[in-house]
Amino acid sequence: MYMENQNQIVLNELAKDALRVSAKWSLFLSILGFIGIGIMVLMALFFITTTSSMDALGFGGMRRLFGMIYLLVSGIYIMPVVYLYRYASGMKNALVFQDSDNVAFALENLKSHHKYLGILLIVLISFYILMFVGGVFFAASRVSGF
Repeated sequence: MYMENQNQIVLNELAKDALRVSAKWSLFLSILGFIGIGIMVLMALFFITTTSSMDALGFGGMRRLFGMIYLLVSGIYIMPVVYLYRYASGMKNALVFQDSDNVAFALENLKSHHKYLGILLIVLISFYILMFVGGVFFAASRVSGF
């Protein structure tokens, strides 16, 4: 795979095979991700639009809240799945056509996938820390009687 005015990187068969297997598994995982997101969206729509006996008990708002949370989570999860799918399809094309531009496209999407998940993990850990600190303050206020 040669690009003009840049260093040449030649992949041996072991590296090509590893990338081929990586692309296949990434495609499998991305398809499962799309299916999971589709199920989450259907569940969200079910929670938001249906009526039930919970409305009479005053829990109808909770059902709608859960539906909105499902929509939010599915919206957050869609981008890493799209990036993973783009990586898989780009790498597959790169290996079939021996095209370095497709390798670059695939690796850019893999980088974006990892970056997105890393930022999401930092946000979630920060949220857990805030919940823990809030719980400590809440418990301390309950013990002290405030």
